[in-house]
Amino acid sequence: MLTKSEEEIMYLLWDIDEPLTSSEIVNKSVNKSWKKSYINLLINSLLKKEMIKVVGVKQMTKNYARTFVPTMTKDAYAIKQISDRPNFDDSDIPTLFSELLARTESAEIFNELEALLKQRREELGV
Repeated sequence: MLTKSEEEIMYLLWDIDEPLTSSEIVNKSVNKSWKKSYINLLINSLLKKEMIKVVGVKQMTKNYARTFVPTMTKDAYAIKQISDRPNFDDSDIPTLFSELLARTESAEIFNELEALLKQRREELGV
């Protein structure tokens, strides 16, 4: 699980959808009171949890800084939060799926879901 501050960084990276340095994260963040040492702790924690990765370096004034991107999508993270619960198993999936289905009346979404189910069945050979 991520801390509130780590999640704030992740949502920022997901929303901006481009590699950012730690300084850019601080500048674009709602919580601009973070100190450099704290943002470095958060970045290192996210790296350790494999939620972000280094994708390059960018020149910032006279120095170079690493740039970071998420290793998973926002949707994959939401699913990870659910599936990492202690008692979660595959039998919970239909109920979760039903709850998501109850939130839409869009024929377009239903068609897309049917296509995804068909594709997955073919992949599994069922």
